Amino acid sequence: MRAIATREDIRDLILDATDRLLARNGYKKMTMDDLAQEVGIGKGTIYLHFPSKEELVLSHVDRIVERLKGELLKIAREEGPPAARLRRMLLIRVMFRFDSVQHYTESLSDLLAALRPGLLARRRRHFEEEAEVLAAVLREGRRGGDFDFKEERSAARTLLTATNALLPYSLSARELGGREELEAEATRVVEMLLKGLLARTNSVGVSVEGHEV
Repeated sequence: MRAIATREDIRDLILDATDRLLARNGYKKMTMDDLAQEVGIGKGTIYLHFPSKEELVLSHVDRIVERLKGELLKIAREEGPPAARLRRMLLIRVMFRFDSVQHYTESLSDLLAALRPGLLARRRRHFEEEAEVLAAVLREGRRGGDFDFKEERSAARTLLTATNALLPYSLSARELGGREELEAEATRVVEMLLKGLLARTNSVGVSVEGHEV
């Protein structure tokens, strides 16, 4: 018996096709007709899920961040030193976004410019959700004497603000560069941030990776 597609299945198929068309045509050239043909459904079905092309692509961004948040939560719940987990979380929030859009970097600047008002509102929500996950690890580290700061939510926002400069929204396609280059830069930034968080008793002799500094 053939499985019946659920509403969420169809929504994911539409968003998957959106990703492919953004890579192939860019935001300006992508049409709802193209999308309907790519998915193999009527255009009216797409409008049942997404009222406009802008809302469709913003929902695509939402899905990227939801998947990222799942990765952050998974790391936050693991065992091990809070500093090492926090390091991985900050790096992955940069690299996960890069990996999610690097296949259409040629059209990335146009996409971000076209969606700027909607993205600004969503970014605030996305970053608050990420800050909540980071704050839990910061709180754990402070209780264990690993970190020294006044308030975990403010500390989490500061970490996000510092690493936001490396996200696709903040850099042009050319400035993003290659993956290895971006990862090396992100690593340097994260190491500096975490050294500033480490309590004095832990800041001499051991880095967040467990190596001497």
